[in-house]
Amino acid sequence: MWLFHKSKYEFIRLRRKAYVVSGVVLALGITGIGLNLVRTGDWQNYGVDFTGGVLVQIRFHQETTDSELRQALGGVNAPPITRFGQDNEFVVRAPITEESDLDAVAADIAAQVAATYGSDAFEIVRRESVGAKVGEELQGQAAMAILFSFVLTLLYIAIRFEIRFGVAAIIATAHDILITLGVLALFRVEISLPTVAAILTILGYSLNDTIVVFDRIRENLNKRGGRREDPYRLVNRSINETLPRTVLTSGTTLAVLLSLLILGGAVIRPFTLVLILGVLIGTYSSIFIASPALLEIQKRYGTADPREKERKRAARRAAAV
Repeated sequence: MWLFHKSKYEFIRLRRKAYVVSGVVLALGITGIGLNLVRTGDWQNYGVDFTGGVLVQIRFHQETTDSELRQALGGVNAPPITRFGQDNEFVVRAPITEESDLDAVAADIAAQVAATYGSDAFEIVRRESVGAKVGEELQGQAAMAILFSFVLTLLYIAIRFEIRFGVAAIIATAHDILITLGVLALFRVEISLPTVAAILTILGYSLNDTIVVFDRIRENLNKRGGRREDPYRLVNRSINETLPRTVLTSGTTLAVLLSLLILGGAVIRPFTLVLILGVLIGTYSSIFIASPALLEIQKRYGTADPREKERKRAARRAAAV
């Protein structure tokens, strides 16, 4: 891309400003989590996949509102109702217990709506149900899947590169996940199994983007004189050299996801929104979080270059004599 041909942007110089931006977004996310805990007792807006319950999607053939539907389902005691998809289309989420009859709960919702509107005034478009115990197990399994991916990430990069690269990648990936979960909590995006799949996809995308930058850093380090070059200058140059690829990959991915967001309908909208958020955050973190984190680790714990270590040992021996 001509715009980034031989670019010399000072990304590393902007790292502290990037830390402030990330900190502000994380603080907003924590605020959203706190508000959710106060209002609902859960830190995220879990769907029936995780909480257990019955989801009934109703499409009316006449104009109605969510307040009218709420009155039909018991007023203040009505289950949560949200507008969904097309006009006059709603989703009713009824909580259940382990002793509840799922079919009976769904049938009761349909009967209450029919009593107010008439059986010909609506149709049931979708009905999903999951037991409360199954929902709790899915929450634990989703958390374990994310944790397991962190471990595999560290092992993979430690084998392919060095342990410092793996630690920096873990920091960037954790940053991406925390910001994503914070934004989801802040905007009350429903967490379902497809949403968890999107979060795991973000892990892979962010890791891939980070590895591209790290691979170029390693190449430049192994070039003649690379180990003697100023680390800040070398990392910044490596980011600029991979920038065309990063922007092109992110741009084409976002173009597809925006098409899905506009044309895909309400069913996959949360999944698509999470992926869009992940692409933006992953691209940002590979430049402003992962690379600066690698520099900080290098600064605090020194180089992993065996030749440099040997030179330091020789210098210490000479000083001792």
